[in-house]
Order: sequence, then structure tokens, then C-alpha cells
Amino acid sequence: MRSRPFFVGLLQKTVESVKSRPLLLAATVLTSSSLVPAYAETETPAQTSNAAINAKANIRKGKDNNSKKTVISRSKNITFDGSGSTENVVVTGSALHSGKYNPNPVQIITAKQINMTGSTNLGDYLQRLPSIGSSGTTNTQTNGGGGASCTDIRNFGSSRVLVLIDGKRTSLNGASACVDLNTIPVQQIASVEILKDGGSELYGADAVSGVINIKLRHDLTTGNITVRGGITGQGDNQTGQISAYKGWNFDHDKGNITLFGSYMTQGGVLQRNRSWAENAQTNNPTSSSGAVYGSSITSSGLFYGNNTGNAYSGNGTNGVTSYNGQRYQYGQAQSLMNALQNATMSADLHYELNRHFDFYGNSRYSHKTSNSYMAPEPVAGTPTTILLPTNYPGNTTGEPLQVYKRITQWGNRRDETALDTWTSMAGVKGEITHGWNYDLSYTYGMSRETDQMEGAGNYLKLLQEWGLTPSDLGNLEDPNTTFTYNPNSCAGSAGCQQTSAFSNLSSTGAAYSNYTTINHSLYQLRDLNLRIHNNHVAHMPWNNGGDLGIALGMEHRGESLNYTPDPNVVSGNTLTNSQGITSGGFNVTEGYLEGRAQFLRNAFLAKDLSVDAQGRFSSYNTFGSTKNWKVALNWAPTEDVSFHATLGTSFRQPNVYEMYGGQALSYATATDPCAQVSSYAGDAAAVQANCAAHGINTSKFVQAGGGQVATTTGGNSKLRPETGRTYTFGATLTPRWVKGFSTSVEFWHYSLQHMIGSLGTQYILDSCYTNSDPSQCAYITRNSGGQITNVNAIDENLGDMITSGIDWDLNYSFRITRNDLFSIANNFQRLLQYKQQNVSGGAWYDYSGSLMYQGTAGETSGVPITRDYLTLTWQHGPFALNYMVNYISGMRWNNGTNNLTRVGTMRVKTPGMYMQDLSASYSYKQWAFTGGIQNVANKKPPFVASATDNSLGGMYGSYYQGRYFFLQAGMNF
Repeated sequence: MRSRPFFVGLLQKTVESVKSRPLLLAATVLTSSSLVPAYAETETPAQTSNAAINAKANIRKGKDNNSKKTVISRSKNITFDGSGSTENVVVTGSALHSGKYNPNPVQIITAKQINMTGSTNLGDYLQRLPSIGSSGTTNTQTNGGGGASCTDIRNFGSSRVLVLIDGKRTSLNGASACVDLNTIPVQQIASVEILKDGGSELYGADAVSGVINIKLRHDLTTGNITVRGGITGQGDNQTGQISAYKGWNFDHDKGNITLFGSYMTQGGVLQRNRSWAENAQTNNPTSSSGAVYGSSITSSGLFYGNNTGNAYSGNGTNGVTSYNGQRYQYGQAQSLMNALQNATMSADLHYELNRHFDFYGNSRYSHKTSNSYMAPEPVAGTPTTILLPTNYPGNTTGEPLQVYKRITQWGNRRDETALDTWTSMAGVKGEITHGWNYDLSYTYGMSRETDQMEGAGNYLKLLQEWGLTPSDLGNLEDPNTTFTYNPNSCAGSAGCQQTSAFSNLSSTGAAYSNYTTINHSLYQLRDLNLRIHNNHVAHMPWNNGGDLGIALGMEHRGESLNYTPDPNVVSGNTLTNSQGITSGGFNVTEGYLEGRAQFLRNAFLAKDLSVDAQGRFSSYNTFGSTKNWKVALNWAPTEDVSFHATLGTSFRQPNVYEMYGGQALSYATATDPCAQVSSYAGDAAAVQANCAAHGINTSKFVQAGGGQVATTTGGNSKLRPETGRTYTFGATLTPRWVKGFSTSVEFWHYSLQHMIGSLGTQYILDSCYTNSDPSQCAYITRNSGGQITNVNAIDENLGDMITSGIDWDLNYSFRITRNDLFSIANNFQRLLQYKQQNVSGGAWYDYSGSLMYQGTAGETSGVPITRDYLTLTWQHGPFALNYMVNYISGMRWNNGTNNLTRVGTMRVKTPGMYMQDLSASYSYKQWAFTGGIQNVANKKPPFVASATDNSLGGMYGSYYQGRYFFLQAGMNF
């Protein structure tokens, strides 16, 4: 199968006719909103469109049959009876018809492929694909993920991939600044097309790494009800889904209305129910002292002498004792996978008045809720370190004591989000004159999210109950705050019960000082889009010349986002992470031009020789104007082989969060160098000297907390745009002498300049204390007792990034017997390089084959050298059996600068991992049944010292639930 360029184009050709002979093999062609074939259940898996094919098509009603939705070009071979005759379909994805050959690397995912895996949401399915990176947000990232599922391509981050629905922009999740794939029901998806190439020249600034176009079912005249259920082998993460759609034509088939609705629920998984995750290792794996589990912040408390640095444990009543080394196993209280519920409704309408005016519109609404649990809130330096004065009752140490204590009386923290997403579009398309066609549309999108965190605690009320008065009530985050003891602090406050900081709160006192935060976000999109094209403007004036096609258009888009945290969160009056208000937006006016010239067709050694050139001019109200371009070449010397290449540029302006995001406090997994000098090997002397300069005795210094460091993140109004360049070249082989076989190989190379991001906390600490970059020391703040109180890591323009690799895709379907068909589909990716500069002009770091075990570098969690996804299908009449294998090569753990070197028996790498799935389907009349098992071998994720769950959800989240069983039944009517 062969690649086609991605969209701004419309369906050019349709299947001539489906012969009445027995259907033995059909590859589903879900190419436009008006084509959903009855033979979808017998399709063969096809992963990548890169096959040269012979197209036979007609033009319905004497006009160019353009779909009202933009689609990616694709090709499918559809074989009808045993005679071997083949019908072929070509669907182009640019604004111009590109014929049978095109250079852009496009991967096609059909509804059948998603359905056979049993995935309940699209994000979980996409994690299987080698081209999808690990820098997005998954349902196994429950701490700070907000219940969102965001994807990326090539490990460039979710902010650098454009996700479209039916070729048009859609609403983002305002809190996560990405298209939340949890809000898109899998049963409504007809296909997914992935452009694995930069696309800023056609689709806008955020298409740096590529474009994912999710095509939904439209223009139906049939109906369907589908029910699905699933459960893990351990009896949790119970999932259920029910969906239905129905479509009707009216006014002699000039118009159509299609309605769709679904409801999905997913129960989630608790960390304590997986033995490999319940006790999280929290220290650096290269520590010579051995593994440390859980957090030092316990319910009885950990206290540090502010003058001596001596550590003490609370005695549980009214004082302290010598440090007893107790740990709190927070993994027992946390969620491993989000619990989700999602209800969606959509309506689609079109009416063709005549060939000049075809009116269309659609509206989609989703209501998604999610919830997850975390351990009870700790007192851990937020909003500032609490110091018990020397005269505090029970403080017998003779010095102020820093307080680190977990308030278990507030109960586990429960984070619940409610997201409403709505996108509506209206437009008209048709023929202008003499082959010129247009498509004019307007899209409005909105998402509104409410996030609620129970058990966050009220800082001032807790101090009141402990009898403490801060010195600076106007700035609760002042690191120089001191505290005085007030024995009558609760006087006149109903519900307040004064309690020693060394003992537990009473139930009444816990209710008084507890607090639930409520945060709100609102995102809005307005997009006016006009597209005009003509595939046959002129004909080349020589023998075997082809046509010149031209497309042009304009787009005016505005986006705005507001994130308003709880007032107590903004003021710092909670124990949770503080957060500033985010408010801002931008608008851009753009114009684009595309030309395609087919210099030769059906000539000697040139079945096709064509060049496609695209350009886009963008004028932003924030950064002025920019130009992006792309040139593509295709040469097919014969029908069996084609060669193709692309070269293009990219541009991305900072998004709203990156520019206007309020500063927020997070707790990054990191180790204080002064608490683990021995792990720095040759740099140990420099680390020890720098710690001593801060008055820290490294021989007895103990880092407070559970391997986490308070880190300030947020936007930066001084950011500059990113720029980049992408080139690809490859070949496709579809030999006529091997029926049903196609293979393609593609080399890709991306470079990105002035990358927008924030430095990892561990990188900042290491750069400072090893003297590799002393300027980073300015971003580190310690309190008078030596504990790190903050690391400043706001967004900035970092250095450059370069990545390249090879994709190899193979599809082969062959008949074993008259009634048995066997199909092979394989996607393979080999990474050649992935390196970046953490600071502009700084050293290059090679992250190929590295696992960022604490999320310490750039955009990614892991950069495996090799990834592969294999699907084997046996089709016997109405029965099909599918076997799927996903492979990720092993990786060395990296701390943001270097791969770790093992000390003793501590692990510093993960092995290669295989995931095996099995499913079966059976069709009987109007009924279709599918069932299967994910992770047949019940493979556990590899151990990673992540200080969270002993693995890394962004990379290995598909293993988290263990073995999973599902069953689905659907009825057509």
C-alpha cells in the first residue's frame, strides 16, 4: 500500500461497482463521510498507505465527488471472487488529486483494527504504534494527568502534533491544552490517519511532528447498537460501553441526517492491588545504601533541627524522639489507572441543493468525568517550611524544628474532573465553475472543565489548630517566614480544636482544617476556513504529460484559554501545589497555496513523475508573520515500485499555557545531590564541596520528603517561537507478481530549533552541584536548615533537538484454501538518533535507547531504539482470529544528562518487552460478536525506580492492568 499526502483535499474517486460475485476478501475503505461499506467485517488489517495501485472510479452525478470532510490519501486493494480481478480505490488527502502515487508518509488505522484490540479509548490503542511517542498523557498517569489522554508523534510532545476530527480543528481540553482522546468514543471512529511528517505548511503551526486525523462515521442510512464489557484477571478495571447510531436520507437522497450516542465507563485500578507497584522505590537506583521505599513523611511526623540538621521522629503524642527510619507507603493509597465515564452525542446533517451548493453541519458534545486517588496530603514545605519555635510545647531539642508530616486525618486525596466539550461546524461546498471547487466552513469549539481535589487542607486553619502564627500573613510563600506560638489560637473559632503538631488532629479538628479545592478552565476556538481547488488547471504540452493542479485558501483562527484555580490555591493557603491564574489567547490569519505538476505519466520509466509544492503565510497578533513551505517529489518508474521524498519547514508559536500560564508549584521526582554524594562518582568531590559551601554536612544530611523536590513551573511571556525542518525519503514496492503484497521503507529526519520547554529538576540540581553549569544554581532555593524549598523551572527557549529513524511497513494477504485467508501486517521503527541541547548553545545529549526514569529530559519518557507492532489474522468465512504482538526494545536509565552506571546489584536498565493480545470475531446475519484477551501472558511492566509506581506509565502503561478480558456484541438494522 502506498502513502498519500495529507489532506486539504477531498474524495476524488469512488468504487465503480461492487460485483454480485461472492466476496472473499475486502479491505474496508472508510474514506469519506458518505461511504461505510457493508463488508467492513471482512477487512484485512492494513497499517500504512504506501502502495501503488490501479484505480477504477467514476464521478457520481457527473461531478467531482468531494467529501465534505478533509481526508488523508489512502489506497486499498479489494479483491472480489476467486478469479483474481481487483478493484482499487484511491483517496487523496491534499486539496489536489494526486493520482495513484504520492510521497507523504501516511499511516491508516481502520475501525476494525481498533475494535479487534478491545481498547476502550483511542489513546490506549495509539500507544501500540511505533510512531507514537511516550511524551503524551495516558490513563496510567494519575498524578497530575487530570484524567486526560493526549498523544504525540516521534516523542515531540502533545503540543507539537495537530489532532483533527474529520479534517477540521476541534476543541482542546482547556486544563491539559491538548485534544483529549478520552472524549472520542471508539465506536464512532471510522478510521484514523496519521501523517508522520511535518505539516505546518498546510495545517498550521502546531503540526510540527505531524497530524492525526480522526474520521467519524457520517452520512449513514443504517443503524447499529453495540454493547461491550470487560474486566481484568484480578477483577478490577471493569469497563462497559454502549453505543448506537442511526442515519436517514431525505428529499430523494439529497440530504442526510445521522445521530450518534454512546456511554463508556472504566473502573480504574488501585496501586495496592498490583504487587509490583504497591511499595514504590523512591531513591536514586545508583545509591550504595540500597533501595529505599515509600516516603519519610509519616503520620507521626519527621522533624529536622533547623540549626544542626538533626532528624527526629514524632513520638505520636506531645514530643519527638530520635529518628527511627519509619517510612510511609503512599502507594497503598494511590490510583494506578484513572476511573472514567464518558457520554457523547453527535448530530450530522448535509443537504445538496445542487452541484454548486452542498450544505453541511455537525455538532458533537461530550461529558467526561474522571477520578483518581492519592495518599493523604503531607506538610512538606508548601507554601513554605513550617518551623516550630524553641518554646513550642514538646520541642525539647533546643532549636526550631522543620515540620514534615502527613495529615492522614484528612483522608486520601481524591481528584475528580468534569469536562464538557462541544464543537459545532457549518459549511457549504460545491463547484464554482470549470472544475474549480470550494469548501467554506466555520467552526466553534468550547471546553469547560471543573477540577475538584478533596483533602487539600487549609494552611492557615491548620496553623491555627497547631497554635502557630506566621510572621508574614501577606505572603504565605515567603521562605523567610518565622512562627510564634499562640496557646489561645482557637479562641472564638467554631470547630477549631487546638492540637499539638506532634499528635493527630481530632475528627472535629480535621473537619475544620480540611479543604476541597475547585479549579475551573475554559477554552474556546473560532475557525473560519475557505478552500478552493482545481485538479486540471492546465495540461502539460508534451507527450505523456500530466495535469497541473492548483489549490489555495485562507484561514482565520482565534483561540483563548482561561484557567482559574481555587482562590486558596492562588493565595497559597492550601497544602497542595500552588497555582497562578492563566488567561490569554491569540488569533492568526493565514493563506496557503499548493501546486501539483505531473510532468510525466504512463511514460517509459515514468509511470508517474510529479512535484508538489505547498506554502503557507501566517500573520499572528502575537509574533508577527512567518512563512512555511514544503516540496515533495514522486517518481514511479513502473507500477511495481515508486520513490518519494519531501522537504519542509515548521513554525510553532508558544501556546497559551507556555506564554501566559500562571506559575505553579509541583513536586518533581528528584534527589538532592547533598543527600547522595557517593552516587556522583568522579564528580563526588565537587558535589561535596558545593554542599559544604551551603553549610551542609553531607555525611549525615537526610533529604526531606519521598524523593520529590518542590519545583516552580509556569509560562514565560518572553518566549520566542520554535522553528524546524523535516525531510523524508523512501520507496514502496507492490509487485504485481505477488498478489496482496506491499511493503515500504521510509527514512525520516526532524530538526527543531529554540525548543520550548522547561529543564528537569534533576538536571538543574546536577548541573549546579557538579559545576557542569554553575548558572543553574541561581534557580535553587534552600531554607536555613539546608533543605531544598524550591527549584525554578519555568518555560524557556531551550536548545535544539534532532531525531531521525527508519520505518518499514509490510502487508501481505494470501489465500490458504478457498475459504481461508491469512493476513500479515507489520509496522517497524528503528531509531537512528535522538539528541537535544538542554540549554541554547549547550552540550548535546544523546538520548537514543534511554529511559528518563524520573521524567528528567525534554519531552519524552523513553526513547527505545526499536519498536514493532505485528498483526496476524486468519479469516475463515464469518470467523476471524487475530494475534497481535507489540515490542519495545530495552533501555538504559538516564538522569537527564547521562545513562546511569550500576552500583552493586541495583538495576539501571529495562529489558525488551513483548505484549501479546488475542481476539476473535464472528458475524451472523445482522449480528457481530468480538471477544479477546489483552496481555495474554499477564506480563508485568518492567521495574523502573520512578518514585511513583515502580514503572513508567508513559512508556509501559499498557501493561499496568495486567490480563484483560473483553466481549462485544453489535446488531445492525
